[in-house]
Amino acid sequence: MSAKVSCFFYVKVFSLLVLFVTFFNVNAYSQVEQKAETDTAVTTTQEHTEGFNAGKMIMGHIGDEHDWHIIGDFTIPLPCILYSKTKGLDVFLSSNFEPHHGEERKYNGYEMKEGKISLLDYETKEGLLTLVDVKVYDFSITKNVLSLFVSAALLLFVFLTVARSYKTREGKAPKGLQSWLEPLILFVRDDIAKPTLGTNYKRFMPLLLTIFFFIFFGNLLGLIPFFPGGANLTGNIAIPFFLAIVILIVIIFIANKHYWGHIVAMPGVPKWVLIILTPIEILGFVLRPFVLMIRLFANITAGHIIALAFYSLIFIFGAKSVAAGYGVSVVSVLFTVFMFCLDLLVAFLQAFVFTLLSSIYFSSAIEVPEHH
Repeated sequence: MSAKVSCFFYVKVFSLLVLFVTFFNVNAYSQVEQKAETDTAVTTTQEHTEGFNAGKMIMGHIGDEHDWHIIGDFTIPLPCILYSKTKGLDVFLSSNFEPHHGEERKYNGYEMKEGKISLLDYETKEGLLTLVDVKVYDFSITKNVLSLFVSAALLLFVFLTVARSYKTREGKAPKGLQSWLEPLILFVRDDIAKPTLGTNYKRFMPLLLTIFFFIFFGNLLGLIPFFPGGANLTGNIAIPFFLAIVILIVIIFIANKHYWGHIVAMPGVPKWVLIILTPIEILGFVLRPFVLMIRLFANITAGHIIALAFYSLIFIFGAKSVAAGYGVSVVSVLFTVFMFCLDLLVAFLQAFVFTLLSSIYFSSAIEVPEHH
């Protein structure tokens, strides 16, 4: 009976979460549509209203921004930290950029266009003042950087709280946050680490837990449009790339002679074959972690694009006819709810797959052959 009650409880929580996030997604992107309709572009003869651009809205969401868009017109500016040889270090809020022409925003010689900041300045060349594009080093706290900080802070808070609970409640049944996370921790240990690493699993558990929960939390936060700003953290190629680099470095440092021997000179293979086989093995060794990068990046980004494409259908058909917009909205919202449910599953699966394959790569690097 208690199992049924628990099951129904999780179903209710999940259903409310789906409806809650769907409502805020529809509301947030309806504001994007209204803003797109009111934006104007200056032409040589007249001003005209720019219509809804689905591609622009989708790429704007999955890309990075210098603002934290909460909901509607409520936007929190983020700090821009810029360095150039001509101006030195400049720190200011992104709200200082004022609209200039169309999508261009300018401030103090800097220009922001499509989320990228550039600096145009005059330099003396052959006695003439020439307008040149000065190289700008951008260290700004962007939406994805803020999301990274939020994920890291959440990760620290959760695990420090759970670790404290284990110390203060030693020998007692898990309670609160501890009871929510313990099944996932045991899942990583019993279904990922132990089957792949055997008796060496304790050595890699801290890293595997960090990888799993960092990706899992990042995926989940990316589904909430206002926390922070619906950032596409794990769908940003830089994050999976860094994780792939970490996996590669760990493999390089833990790999034993047996592992390197099979890569550089596979036993029992004629030397003339090694001329072809060795470069292939080295390439495969380097590419393995980057396959994880591409898988994580592609799956998370694709989920965001498909969900946003369903949103866009409402505004595209609504621009043709109000009745068509309302008619399509019913189907669009249903598909969006379905995609959100699928994205929740993908959020867990991608964290699981990345952690599992990382554990398998670690296992192959430290494996010692048995000689009979």
